[in-house]
Amino acid sequence: MPTDVIMPQMGESIFEGTITKWLKKAGDTVQRDEPLFEISTDKVDAEIPSPASGTLSEIKVDAGNTVQINTVVAVIGEGDGAVASKPAAAPAAMKQEPAKEEKKVEAPKAAPAPAAPVAATSSGDGTNVVMPQMGESIFEGTITKWLKKVGDSVQRDEPLFEISTDKVDAEIPSPAAGTLSEIKVEAGNTVQINTVVAVIGGGAAKASAPASTSNATAASPAAAAPSAALAAESGAAASHGERLRSSPLVRKIAKEHQLDLRQVPGTGSSGRITKDDVLQYIEKGGAAKAPAAAAVGAQPAATAKPAAAPAPAAAGPQPGDLVPLTRMRSIIAQRMVDSKRTSAHVHTVFKVDLTRIVKIREKEKAKYEQRNGVKLTYMPFITRAVVATLRKMPIVNASMEGDAIRYHQNVNVGIAVALDWGLIVPVIKQAEDKSFLGIARSIADLAERARAKKLKPDEVGSGTITITNPGIFGEQFGTPIINQPESAILGVGGLFKEPTVLTDKDGNDSIAIRHVIRLTLGFDHRIIDGADAGKFMAELKKYLENWSEEIG
Repeated sequence: MPTDVIMPQMGESIFEGTITKWLKKAGDTVQRDEPLFEISTDKVDAEIPSPASGTLSEIKVDAGNTVQINTVVAVIGEGDGAVASKPAAAPAAMKQEPAKEEKKVEAPKAAPAPAAPVAATSSGDGTNVVMPQMGESIFEGTITKWLKKVGDSVQRDEPLFEISTDKVDAEIPSPAAGTLSEIKVEAGNTVQINTVVAVIGGGAAKASAPASTSNATAASPAAAAPSAALAAESGAAASHGERLRSSPLVRKIAKEHQLDLRQVPGTGSSGRITKDDVLQYIEKGGAAKAPAAAAVGAQPAATAKPAAAPAPAAAGPQPGDLVPLTRMRSIIAQRMVDSKRTSAHVHTVFKVDLTRIVKIREKEKAKYEQRNGVKLTYMPFITRAVVATLRKMPIVNASMEGDAIRYHQNVNVGIAVALDWGLIVPVIKQAEDKSFLGIARSIADLAERARAKKLKPDEVGSGTITITNPGIFGEQFGTPIINQPESAILGVGGLFKEPTVLTDKDGNDSIAIRHVIRLTLGFDHRIIDGADAGKFMAELKKYLENWSEEIG
């Protein structure tokens, strides 16, 4: 059966991409995971692998065209050159072609799934919503929640449903504006990638209709009725014949400041309005004039009925309830047990005087955030020190491979992020090549996207060491479990003021109030000896207590 090739989502705020080059031509044989085409976005250029083996039977979108994520750009046949559907008109249409289901999915409450490939709508003017591929090695996903119900209006890029895979939980945005005319796969079902899970009907005719469903509002703040800024954007699109290019984060900022995005000059690729663009515009006083302008742009939404009040939050589990494990909780449980069975866990705790760093942070934090757009926390200091120390002690950055030890070339630091629904460890790749500011930005970005369910699968794998920070909850220290297949994990305890004995250069002792933190190294004794662990922690302590690096 033919397999559709779709434009993947390459990041949180990226909802379209430009095909810059096809690496294969129609009629060529391709292998699964073999590079098939190259794309360019305002953040990344990348080669996209083939989702299946077979023959490239059709290229629907030629190089040079820009399309939305989940748009079908090509078809892989089973060697017979069969064409999955009619070619898209040039330039590449922003509306998806009907996607082929890889297998028939029967949902308990959905309409009966036909044996033939699912069409968009009976009239042919709807847009298919497909299960996206969330990573090279992920070929299915579980729909955990629908954020809209049939009949609701949706805006393009508005969160539509949530999925869970064995690596990430994520919100999936709507590929088009219109009305959710059909849900084909109910929550709780697991389906293959490219399976059609819903249909958006109505197109532009209903793009400005406000969403007023209370259950969507309760399900996710991001799924609420369209804001004045977003309505203004839709109005601008209608008047100028093209959509304003901006990310959901930019539109959120615009909403909070009642800002008309049509007034903001975009400096990103193809005129995209970036976060920096909108923040600079606000700093220059642009937001002061925004309410009236936004009201004009938002006229259709202003005359509609107000959104329904949010439904009361559902009561949590009560004493005596038996609550099944969520998919994420089940995966965490299994991995923790597997890690304890695999590694010979040992822990060592060092007390570190962070007074010097505390003073640097207190002096610089306000100017730092204003200058760099990111808060100055303690985690970049600790992460940077860990990276520097690992370069001197590579055994702590190693891992077991069978009966051998793999010394990793790069330092890929996992930063554990506590979520309301579990724990996830996004990874800063090649941290040794990043400056202090680069690490600070990476930590803030990964944590923000983890909580917003916007991480990509390749951002939560390939770590070589993990840092976890239970100290934010007030504990002195913890004994964390190693994140397999790594060999070490650093636990960061709380920061406390404590009386400390200080010795001056003449050997005289005194007692002073110092800012003290406890760092715990959990290590795999199969690889790392106690002496090496002690040397690593002593070097880390020295680096932090005598901080001399520029922070940017």
